[in-house]
Amino acid sequence: MPLRWRDAMDRALYGPDGFFVGGAGPAGHFRTSAHASPAFAAAVFRLVSRLDAALGFPAPFDLVDVGAGRGELLVALATLADEAAGSSLSSRLRLTAVELAPRPTDLPPAIDWTTEAPTGITGLLTATEWLDNVPLDVAVPTEDGWRYQLVDPHTGEETSGPPLTREDLTWLTRWHPTTAPAPTITGLGERVEVGRGRDLAWSGVVARVSRGMALGVDYGHLRGARPAAGTLTGYRGGRQVPPVPDGSCDVTAHVAMDSVAAAGERVAGCAYTLMSQREALRALGADGGRPPLSLAGTDPAGYLRALAAASAVAELTDPAGLGGHWWLLQPVGVAVDALMAR
Repeated sequence: MPLRWRDAMDRALYGPDGFFVGGAGPAGHFRTSAHASPAFAAAVFRLVSRLDAALGFPAPFDLVDVGAGRGELLVALATLADEAAGSSLSSRLRLTAVELAPRPTDLPPAIDWTTEAPTGITGLLTATEWLDNVPLDVAVPTEDGWRYQLVDPHTGEETSGPPLTREDLTWLTRWHPTTAPAPTITGLGERVEVGRGRDLAWSGVVARVSRGMALGVDYGHLRGARPAAGTLTGYRGGRQVPPVPDGSCDVTAHVAMDSVAAAGERVAGCAYTLMSQREALRALGADGGRPPLSLAGTDPAGYLRALAAASAVAELTDPAGLGGHWWLLQPVGVAVDALMAR
């Protein structure tokens, strides 16, 4: 039976046999910033350290990772805190992974594992490539207005469904300006990925932060440059595949970052900051510069380590790849400028 894309995605990704609930987790199928290099965790830890100081070194300092995968980022951040000389942060950390999959058996016991973000967070809430997997609807223009696109969850075949609700049509009108709803000569027309549910998801986690910051890292687009054909796609085993919502692959679509950001700002009551990952990592001390060649003559091993580190940062900051991701920083009771100063 055909379903709206939102319902098909939800079942395919988060149902009892969903893609993110069982199996090897995201790292087994695609490369995220959190998995690509220790340089990402190191940059986030610099943000954590600056935020800790800005908050007056609270006890506890919350680190909450929404869409935590198998807890890789939290483990890396906890390790960096343990290794930070002269800092009391490690003893004050309260670590929470928010994920629907079962708790990994090898996860350190200090990390709490839950299906819902806690309330009253003082510290940092991260959501790295989470919003792109929040289920959404797809809308298409027809002769009698915008309608939801339905999908067969077993084959991926699409058909036209019911008209959009008033709420989704309002979102489309404000955040995804399009041509007048009318089919093209092929009858397919423009496709719109309706992001209202993602706005609600982001504002919902931002509301859990009492003091500190919510950080969303994802690939996306802005109102003036929405892809006319949409971005819905699938990934399996490191390869891009058709987005068939049968639970065998990731089903993902780019995020309307400005719409999500505005929703979080309304809840937090503070202005957000939106920048590319390239800009953010450089502001946090990861510039990807190659070490001087002279180092190879005086310290060959050190040169090779520095070269490997520079290559890792270069991958994270490549504007054609991971460096094109957006960083959405939503402060609650703190100032972003001082935290992201180089």
